[in-house]
Amino acid sequence: MRVNELMLYRHMEQEKILHDIAFLAANYNSDFYNKEDLRGLLFDCANEILELAVSHGLEGNLWHDYLTFLLASDENAYSTSCEIVGEISGSINRAALHDFAIFKELFDYDFSGLEKELQSDCMSMLQDFTASNGHGSVFNKRIRDRICELSIGLSDAGDTEEFRKILTQFYKEFGVGKFGLHKAFRVEHEAEGAQIVPITKTAHVHLDDLVGYETAKNKLIENTEAFVNGRKANNCLLYGDAGTGKSTSIKAVLNQYYDRGLRMIEVYKHQFQDLNDIIAQVKNRNYKFIIYMDDLSFEEFETEYKYLKAVIEGGLERKPENILIYATSNRRHLVRETFRDKADRDEELHTNDTVQEKLSLAARFGVSIYFGKPDKKQFQEIVRQLAARSELPVTEEELLLEANKWELSHGGMSGRTARQFVDYLLGTRGYEI
Repeated sequence: MRVNELMLYRHMEQEKILHDIAFLAANYNSDFYNKEDLRGLLFDCANEILELAVSHGLEGNLWHDYLTFLLASDENAYSTSCEIVGEISGSINRAALHDFAIFKELFDYDFSGLEKELQSDCMSMLQDFTASNGHGSVFNKRIRDRICELSIGLSDAGDTEEFRKILTQFYKEFGVGKFGLHKAFRVEHEAEGAQIVPITKTAHVHLDDLVGYETAKNKLIENTEAFVNGRKANNCLLYGDAGTGKSTSIKAVLNQYYDRGLRMIEVYKHQFQDLNDIIAQVKNRNYKFIIYMDDLSFEEFETEYKYLKAVIEGGLERKPENILIYATSNRRHLVRETFRDKADRDEELHTNDTVQEKLSLAARFGVSIYFGKPDKKQFQEIVRQLAARSELPVTEEELLLEANKWELSHGGMSGRTARQFVDYLLGTRGYEI
């Protein structure tokens, strides 16, 4: 196993297992090392592969799955270039073919001699593994299936060139690394700076799940469609009453356009100082990124909005074409205004300048979309459609009567209230009103 000769795929995540297996393959029949120590290292490797498989939901030949995971996760000069243009030309292909020849040897490696010498069949046990469920805690079923399908394709490759073509096509279609394998992310601030971390479980909502608001949804779709297609698009502010579907709409947009290269990074108000760092990490990737800010608003003493203003429009560096900001808020102007801002002219000579500074943040969102509370007729229509989708066997008269009672004691008329009402009937009363 020539893993020390790798050039492009040299510093990979989870590569320790690979180097330990390579060490065992080179030394399992050597008299220099204690056989029990080598045997213990083999079981350590099997344990680590099993842990990786269960956490990621992998199945089939776990040795091949592990190698495929390395190839699909490693962001290097070749994989990130293929992510952008697919097949690439130039001398880098020679280096890639060199590495893929080594990986093909790893895929084809016969563990029988090693297992016989160390009196263990643990690697053979990993060649036909069945997962206990359809996914793991790290990969959902969709990602797991892609990795397992790629693993089978690479293991069946007849030669190194076919191996390269299969992997290159995967990079072109799905990308590489965390941005290729996941669609939603959050930010964690660590000692070395802001880290973009995948969110493994996201809400499977769609725009059709949101009843009504057709004009608002179409405006959001038009802007997102232009963005995904590489045309000019605007930052979006979705504002209005609580529970009206603002956040649901943005999550649904991600699900609708994920397969066309859309990714979403959720950023909280206290992380705005990391925005430039976040943008620097994604601006050269072949994806469209929406930076998502939920329930955005500022009290008069909070100054984080100044970071956001500079990033949206106003800094020296131009915002990259592959990044937009989508925010939701219950406030149209985002920054709380007080009567002192407008009336008390004794505290500051240029009070109007202060007011304009606060209002200018909302103005930097090119598209503002209003989500208002439904009236009674619209609320009842939302309840009807949600009940129909859930196949609640109740008369319309009974349904609406109970819905009216529910909204009076649960926050008023909104899409959220309607959803909670229907869920209540489904979950606690067994379809019976």
